[in-house]
Amino acid sequence: MKIAVVGTGYVGLSNAVMFSLKHETYAIDINKNVVEAINNRQAHFFDPDIIEYYKTKTLNLRADTDGKKYYKDMDMIFIATPTNYDPVKNYFDTSSVESTIHDILTLNKNAKIIIKSTIPVGYCDELVKKFNYDDIYFVPEFLREGKALHDCLYPTRIIVGVYKKEKKYLEFAKKIINLMLGCGMKKDCKNHIYKYSEAEAVKLFANTYLATRISFFNELDSYALSKNLNAKDIIEGVCDDPRIGDFYNNPSFGYGGYCLPKDTKQLRANFNDVPNNLISAVVDSNKTRKDFICDEILKRLNFKNDGNDSFCVGIYRLTMKSGSDNYKMSSIQGIMKRLKSKGIDVIVYEPTYKDKLFFNSKVINNLNDFKNKADLIVANRYNIELDDVKDKVFTRDLFRRD
Repeated sequence: MKIAVVGTGYVGLSNAVMFSLKHETYAIDINKNVVEAINNRQAHFFDPDIIEYYKTKTLNLRADTDGKKYYKDMDMIFIATPTNYDPVKNYFDTSSVESTIHDILTLNKNAKIIIKSTIPVGYCDELVKKFNYDDIYFVPEFLREGKALHDCLYPTRIIVGVYKKEKKYLEFAKKIINLMLGCGMKKDCKNHIYKYSEAEAVKLFANTYLATRISFFNELDSYALSKNLNAKDIIEGVCDDPRIGDFYNNPSFGYGGYCLPKDTKQLRANFNDVPNNLISAVVDSNKTRKDFICDEILKRLNFKNDGNDSFCVGIYRLTMKSGSDNYKMSSIQGIMKRLKSKGIDVIVYEPTYKDKLFFNSKVINNLNDFKNKADLIVANRYNIELDDVKDKVFTRDLFRRD
């Protein structure tokens, strides 16, 4: 089988790598550096689990910046281009998906198009009307950054959204499911075929639930800090209830990353004519948590805001979580902005970041220099390399994980 995957973010590349284990696969991306890295097997560009496959597996994978070379001859074309949330339009920016579909149908009137990008509820039905074409399928991804390939190979479930639950669409949906199970390592995964909007809603509600859980334990932590209680003890006691479970319960500076912030906002936008309290509260709670964390940092600095304060706060790592190299929408950036608005000097330690400045904050890649210059070190996730200065580290990473 010949497969094209358009977009090589962590979703697109992990799927392309998985497909290439058994099929002729082409990864399409506008970024020349990424394309060259894939073709030259420069593994340092990619997530840790993908790196292992680059070292140990034979991959039938080629990357190119020009997808038009391949669209005509592909058995399946997966679209995994970015769909960032546009706060002005109150909607995902789906232009990359639409332009890709336009290019595909210009060259291949019978293409089998599978969308992996996250999209609003009702979007695929709009595509069918816009392009007068219904051989489009939506397969939401449920992947963790840093473990994306693992989650492709060992999926929790596979969901395919179809235009109608009729034989033509159901049969091809089963082919998609068989492809993913055939390339993966887990053969007994639950799978479902839904109509478009139900599949689209599953993705947004799943991520919003995870954001809700993060927000709940962050607010528990805010309460414990305010009342001088041991948050770790409270969380352990709460989560020993098997109905609640011991996951997504480690406090942070807020949920961040590529998916949760934009997906929760998009779901709230989809609720614009539906009564709701909880969905809106989840979005608002993330800002509240960052405000609270900033106030706690200022307390530890004994910040008086009288014009005489002179403090340097060190930000230990920009990444959204352990095991990720993603800075996009990481919660620590919100903390930085709040501190800088108070006139606090902010420096950054991020060994994977090569520029000298990050949003006008100095980047120091020598850890000892960083430790010496910072009056207080702020770490969304703790690391043992901070042990020698732990007395001046502020973190809410209670369980030293995720």
